[in-house]
Amino acid sequence: MTYDLSTNLLAAVVFAILGVVIFVVAFIIVDKLTPGDLWHDIIRDRNTAMAIVMAGIAIGLSIIIAAAIH
Repeated sequence: MTYDLSTNLLAAVVFAILGVVIFVVAFIIVDKLTPGDLWHDIIRDRNTAMAIVMAGIAIGLSIIIAAAIH
């Protein structure tokens, strides 16, 4: 029983780290493909529309990564 629990816990941690790494890499790729300076537009210019679009992209990427890992 302890073996199964430790194996499952290790697998969950590995897949969680893998998912976060894939998400960060995909988000950086989307940031590079976006024309202009994304963070400047969102933070300094307070562009709410750009922030909402990037939030949607982040949620979409998360769903795709979760489905691929599952």
